[in-house]
This record gives sequence, structure tokens and C-alpha cells, in this order.
Amino acid sequence: MGSSTVQLIKFEDFWYSSTRFPNIITFQRHFRAQQTDFFVTSFPKTGTTWLKSLLFSIINRNHHPPKQSPLLTQNPHELVYDLETGIYGGNQKLPRPQQLNNIPSPRLLHSHLPYASLPESVKTSECKILYIARNPLDTLVSHWHFYPKIIKKISGDEDFQPHDINAFFEDFCQGNVLFGPFFEHVVGYWKQSLERPDKVLFLKYEDLKEDTSLYVKKVAEFIGVPFSYVEENEGVIQEIIELCSINNLKGLEVNKTGMLSKFVENNTFFRDGEIGGWRRYLSASMAERMNTLMEQKLRDTGLSFKLLPAE
Repeated sequence: MGSSTVQLIKFEDFWYSSTRFPNIITFQRHFRAQQTDFFVTSFPKTGTTWLKSLLFSIINRNHHPPKQSPLLTQNPHELVYDLETGIYGGNQKLPRPQQLNNIPSPRLLHSHLPYASLPESVKTSECKILYIARNPLDTLVSHWHFYPKIIKKISGDEDFQPHDINAFFEDFCQGNVLFGPFFEHVVGYWKQSLERPDKVLFLKYEDLKEDTSLYVKKVAEFIGVPFSYVEENEGVIQEIIELCSINNLKGLEVNKTGMLSKFVENNTFFRDGEIGGWRRYLSASMAERMNTLMEQKLRDTGLSFKLLPAE
């Protein structure tokens, strides 16, 4: 079931890797949010790396101008810390759980957990949450490309073969994938963004691609560090956009050859970032079925995603 041979456990209506499940429970029960924390949250493969890069660059622009940014020598996931599979998962490049309180404020953190399963302190404190969503078909294809590479390394099985795209499509539609179901994950954060717009900023990957400057300014305003008139005139926003672009990050030596952990190569986070790339892998009938499912799942929510027609 799910992402190839990964054994999944269902908990609070969502699916998790059996090997990572203990870390998730520890994070959920023991993490304590600080009022000044900023969380990037997302369903996997929806633009997480990009939003992490932008958030880090926006909030640290006075200490680390784009031309001197740590992003030039470190992967974004080393700068905005993943919690359930990073800090609580024992990644040697990240702080240990007992070191969390020593991280200077504001702490930049990340989780793939659905909103309802976040630690209570995240939901009740004044910390802010930035959620990024992506259309389901591109998310599905990116998910399908990403996880088998990691599974192969973890298993050590050189003959390992992932599900074909047709089988994975079925899993995705049924919600039987890591951190799935997809639509329930997205809707959970969407509803919170409507109820608590000062707490949760909901971003769409496609909107961010279409008008990056506008949404970079929205992020800056949301986290309380808006760009000044002088900064805008001096091109600071554009410098940040160029620094964080997938083509720029993909071409950096650290992301071509580095390792985030012993199982995860940095280059796996930078594939193509296209909108509509799913059309190279999925049929028109698949797209039609997903569109029908999307209409059912998002009915009466006010949320929608544009799906490009199949080629």
C-alpha cells in the first residue's frame, strides 16, 4: 500500500511510515512551540523546499543579504528544520530535540503533519504557520518520483522497483500515501487560514509561480517584516526571488553533490518545478477522474486548483 513497499500506519485519519511513526508521536507529544516560531507546513512535494528558501531569505535579509546567503552553501532543509523526520528523526545535520530551546529566535521549522495532528502548543500559541499547496496531479507525480529513490537507498535493494504510475495514481486517489489523504490535508489548513488569517497563511504553488513578487511581499507582511520602499527600489525582492529559484538552487554545488542525510541526496529536492509537468506521465482519463474527485472533496470549501488540459 502507498509509496511502493513502505508499510503505512493510519493515525488520526492519516497515513504515516511505520519506521517514522514513533518520531511523529514523540514530536506530537513533546514539542513546545514558542510564540515567535514560524512553521512551513505542507503535504509532501508541493513546493516545500522553495517556500523554506523564501522564508529563510526574507526573514534573514538584513543579516544574510542574498549574495552572502547560507543558501549558497547549505541545502534549504538544513536552514528550516524538519521536525518529525529531521530533528525527531535523528538527522545528524540538525539539532537534537533537547537543543530546540537553544535555537535563536525566531525558529524556522517545518512539518508535513496535517493541521489537526500538530502539537497542541503549535495550534494554541501565537506562532505563525505558512502552508503551501499544489495541484494534485503535479503533487502526485512529484511524490511518485521522490520517495522510491529514498526507499531504494534505505532498503539497500538495488533491484527495488517502485509502483508503476497507474498503481500509484490509484493509491493517491484513495488517500493511501504518506501523509495522505491529500485533499483532507489541504482542506484542514485551508479552513484554518479562513478562520484565523493572522495565524495561517495559505499559499498555492501555482500562484507563487505566476506572481512570485506579490507573494514574497505577502509572506514578508504576514511574518511581520514587510519590505520597505527603499528595499523594493533597490531590487531586494528580485534578488531573493532569483536566489531561491529552482534553477539557481539546483545549480549550486551543495545541491548537486551534497547529502541531507545518509539516505537523502540534496539533488532529489530539485527536479523541474513545472506547472503541468504531470501531462508527461498521466492520461487525459486520469486527469478527468482527478478533476471529478477534486470537485467532490473541495465542494463548498471555496478552494480550487486549476488543472491544465492533458496534452
